[in-house]
Amino acid sequence: MSTVNASDEVQPRYDACEARLGYTFVNRQFLESALTHASGAENRLASNERMEFLGDAILGAVVCERLYRDFPEHLEGELTRLKSIVVSRQTCAKVSTAMGLEEFLILGKGMTTHPEVPSSVLAAVFEALVAAIFLDGGQEAAKEFVERCMEPEIDLAEAGEMGRNYKSQLQQLAQREHGVTPNYRLLDEKGPDHCKCFQIAAEIGPQRFAPAWGKSKKESEQRAAANAIYGLRGDNAPYEDEAPLDDDGEE
Repeated sequence: MSTVNASDEVQPRYDACEARLGYTFVNRQFLESALTHASGAENRLASNERMEFLGDAILGAVVCERLYRDFPEHLEGELTRLKSIVVSRQTCAKVSTAMGLEEFLILGKGMTTHPEVPSSVLAAVFEALVAAIFLDGGQEAAKEFVERCMEPEIDLAEAGEMGRNYKSQLQQLAQREHGVTPNYRLLDEKGPDHCKCFQIAAEIGPQRFAPAWGKSKKESEQRAAANAIYGLRGDNAPYEDEAPLDDDGEE
């Protein structure tokens, strides 16, 4: 694990870090501050902790806007779930690791004895760098950086690779508790062939659960499965049985 010390040739390292980030700083003091862990700072105010605080807020705002615009059919609960995945410390650490940011961290001697940088430190430096870019280049520069880094993570979360596969969960639950496999019944469909939406309900034996609408059969089945899982728990269905509106504002 490499760290930056006063005796190192820091400028080439900062050049390399900027290349990884895809952003060139006007004031490299922001970059240095973002890379400085508390263990490598003269005092905690000189560390990246304050930048981490700001970067976390910026990251959340950019991701929320992107999710809101990209998924107009998602309800608040689904948007909240996706956001929690995308801005999680696990995801931030993953992105930080993929960019190789541990090479540029300014750490104290105690931290350099560890064989690996803790994931919490990797997540924090990513959030701090978001703030550093915001402070150096403004809102648009920070937004472009966040979207470029997080777009693949948004796609993963939406695809369910990091989220919940409700159909798989319901199948396991139904087979374990009831000894049957769930069925998905198409109840209705609306719209022209190029823009259909579907109403589907999940059934376990004779019991039918709250149906859900979606813009594809796959989406509708996932939502119907989620409604069934919540129904089995005695909770309210997370997806309302309401047909999406078309471009003219009509069902």
